[in-house]
Amino acid sequence: MRRYTALLAIAGLAACQKAEKPAEQPVAPAAAPAPAAPAPINLADVAGKWTVKSMPEGKDTVLVTYTLTATADTNGWTVSFPGRKPIAMKVSASGDSIMTWVGPYESMLRKGKMVSTNGAFHIVGGKLVGHQTAHYAQKEADSVLALRSEGEKTP
Repeated sequence: MRRYTALLAIAGLAACQKAEKPAEQPVAPAAAPAPAAPAPINLADVAGKWTVKSMPEGKDTVLVTYTLTATADTNGWTVSFPGRKPIAMKVSASGDSIMTWVGPYESMLRKGKMVSTNGAFHIVGGKLVGHQTAHYAQKEADSVLALRSEGEKTP
């Protein structure tokens, strides 16, 4: 009987003890809000004449300066190099970017060579800023030239 009483006493004590709380699971920090997407570009805001300077990527040496004439839609865009007739530019807009395609036309940098360019522009601080790739119609190793461009609107 004593064993039975002792077992009951131990069981009673065990039942009266507070149950241990399970360890708290760490709470993951809240994810930072995603950065706001840039406002979509409105071609009407870009319409007009721009004086654009093109430089090799990573350098400040201006290779060529030209006039880009932009319209309020994707029709009628042109590039005019000094002493040459305007060249049609194909454009499309998506998000905050204006994608461009020009050519083929005779290169201003490599006399007698034909070139086509493609790239994208954005508006940054009121300037037209972009990167273009010039593709020369030749087979030598330097048949591609990476450029960066910056344009200011002509009043």
